[in-house]
Amino acid sequence: MANKAKTHSGARKRFTLLKSGLIKCSRSGRRHLMTDKTAKRKRQLRGGGYVQKCDAVHLISIL
Repeated sequence: MANKAKTHSGARKRFTLLKSGLIKCSRSGRRHLMTDKTAKRKRQLRGGGYVQKCDAVHLISIL
């Protein structure tokens, strides 16, 4: 009998698998140096994003 694969602990903290099958992630570029970014850029970085389908195939196997 094969062993179950362990969940990658780093991926578990960074990604959320939704019931729709999409993987939600947070956007990068909001940690520091925010004063140099325009208001438009900061506004567009708000909220989460979704992982592309080509990357989701690998992430689903480690989540």
